[in-house]
Amino acid sequence: QDGLKQCLAEFRQQLAWVERLDVTLGPVADPVSQSASTSDAVDPENDFQREMSFYRQAQAAVLDALPRLRKLQVPTRRPDDYFAEMAKSDQQMQKIRQKLKSKQEAMERSEKAKQLRAMRKYGKKVQVEVLQRRQKEKKNMLNAVKKYQKGLSDKLDFLDEEQTSSQGNKKGSASQRTKKGPSAKRRYKNQKFGFGGKKKGSKWNTKESFNDVSSFQSKVAHNKGPGKGGRGGKGGKKALNKRPGKRARQKMKNRAR
Repeated sequence: QDGLKQCLAEFRQQLAWVERLDVTLGPVADPVSQSASTSDAVDPENDFQREMSFYRQAQAAVLDALPRLRKLQVPTRRPDDYFAEMAKSDQQMQKIRQKLKSKQEAMERSEKAKQLRAMRKYGKKVQVEVLQRRQKEKKNMLNAVKKYQKGLSDKLDFLDEEQTSSQGNKKGSASQRTKKGPSAKRRYKNQKFGFGGKKKGSKWNTKESFNDVSSFQSKVAHNKGPGKGGRGGKGGKKALNKRPGKRARQKMKNRAR
């Protein structure tokens, strides 16, 4: 104990309190019991009591030191533009920043992958629903056809539905074509060469052409015209009066013998 006191006297300096800032006080009063707990009342084996004792002792030191510092006009608050050097180096902070950035990118990639998987599942689900609906419609139509063939039903509504659906598709495609119109190349050719009108199916018979008999000629129809079998033609009188050839005359003689 004498040696400790001697060492304390050696490094103790008689300076002003503002240079030393040492405060020795007991713990602050407990707000629950309104009494300061002594060191004997604290169980050193109880971590909670021990830490609370340290906390109340530090609180008592702050409550005693702050008024003294304000009386000496010493600032006790950190200014807003205070710059403190980091405990870690810039290289270490750069590594931490890169690690955080890589984690964020990995999370974004994972989120995008989840969204893609969800979209694929939804698209697959829609495709399966469409296929199931088509199979159901096909099955219903086949059942209706079988019933009609067996005589169990005399309705042909399924044919009307199919025809209306096909007509609707054709109308839709025709409307798209009319909206689109001819291309620039087609318009240039029409302007240069003209538009000759419809050519495909122009020689087909119609009801009007079938009933029109104004161009009918009976002489030509009964081989009385200048054609085959008519006068002046290959099958007329000239053809009948024509003398047979040498081979034909020889065959006729042989047959007569």
